[in-house]
Amino acid sequence: MSEHLRTALDLAASGIPPLPLRVGKVPFGNCRRCADNACGGRPNMKTPGPCACPGPCHAWAAATTDAQVIDSGPWRRAWLRASAVAYHPGGAGLTVVDLDNADAMAWAREHLPATQTVPTTRGEHWLYLGTMSSANGVRPGVDIKSTMSYARWLGFGTGPMTELPDAVRALVNKPAPARPVSQPLAVSVPGGGGQCRHRTPAFLERGIAMAEQRITAATSGVHATVYRTFLAVLSTHGRCGCLTDAHVARLFTAAQAKGESPRHCTDAWTNARTTLGV
Repeated sequence: MSEHLRTALDLAASGIPPLPLRVGKVPFGNCRRCADNACGGRPNMKTPGPCACPGPCHAWAAATTDAQVIDSGPWRRAWLRASAVAYHPGGAGLTVVDLDNADAMAWAREHLPATQTVPTTRGEHWLYLGTMSSANGVRPGVDIKSTMSYARWLGFGTGPMTELPDAVRALVNKPAPARPVSQPLAVSVPGGGGQCRHRTPAFLERGIAMAEQRITAATSGVHATVYRTFLAVLSTHGRCGCLTDAHVARLFTAAQAKGESPRHCTDAWTNARTTLGV
């Protein structure tokens, strides 16, 4: 019996669900049967089942305290290839505060109640009784590992374990940032005949709505998306005079809701007009 398998069985007997990690401290990938969640279970590793795969698929969701599963053929082969043992903290009723460097540890000692501590390669794991949502990067060098997550097993550590405090929950359950408030327009609207001669009002409304949606849907490169959207709107309606301050305000509001400043909006609008000569 491999050392990793023996450790896993000991953890399972203690009510801690283990799983094997391969080189790089990452879980074993899904088998061909479960690739791309073809098995229909555990989509994107967000829910634990159903899936009848006999191997350690689906990362944290594969963790189990069933000794027969852990010691079965597919799992035994995984344990032989494993470089480390991990566990699902949430499945054991625990939360791990992963402190990745000296600064993070100093912050924890000042702001969090003392609890069971496990040394890691670069810092410490602080273990609390209770579960919560997991999240990475809640502070510099601080990750939270509990439900739908896994942590490397490094031993039981030292010190008594404390109930999960509100101070740890607050690291993840932060209040939503205030929605940016749009600023009054500081740009001019292209002149023209005052009526879109080649499009209907419904076409203009649909175009503005699509432009708002395009900006809102941006997940990266927001500034470039805003500029390209302004350019597209102006290229269609910038010369006929159908745009009004109300239309432009809608575009600016959508951009500011994505984090663009009023100045960025104004610059993007001006640059788009300059490019098109309107």
